[in-house]
Amino acid sequence: WGYLMKIILISILFGLVMTFAEKDINQNIIPNLKLKMLDGTKTTIHELVEDGPIMIDFWATWCVPCKKVMKYLDQYHLQYADKGFKVLMINQDTPRSIGKVKSYIRSQNHQFLVSLDPNKALAKKLNGLVMPTLILVDKGGAIKWRHQGYVPGEEVEIQRQIENLIKENEVEES
Repeated sequence: WGYLMKIILISILFGLVMTFAEKDINQNIIPNLKLKMLDGTKTTIHELVEDGPIMIDFWATWCVPCKKVMKYLDQYHLQYADKGFKVLMINQDTPRSIGKVKSYIRSQNHQFLVSLDPNKALAKKLNGLVMPTLILVDKGGAIKWRHQGYVPGEEVEIQRQIENLIKENEVEES
């Protein structure tokens, strides 16, 4: 009887471990969320990663650290575009202040992609309520790196993470 109980207990434990392991694997893939872009078009996160990796950043026009990191993210968006890399900035301004977004982006001449999330639906789903929150996603949709906040100097680590992911993608494709 003791042997049978051990087998049952081991089976239950194994089942629990597999359930949590599977859940963990699935949580590593970014959900295919719908995006409303600043230019009025619509797309999804999975459509954006078809060409290559993407850096997602949650920001707002009133967020000073967000504005500081944006100039670096725009540089990386342009610098690694030939590798299929993109930067997607998801704006968190409220519906009342959303009008400021387009004029701010235009005044800074930023080239990265901008999506609007005035009700914070995307931020809640991707745990991006702290700004800035950066999420690096590979071509397959897997979340490879995540970082919250920004202090000057961290752009070096951000660039290193992007370059490592691009190298990883190149190795997989060759």
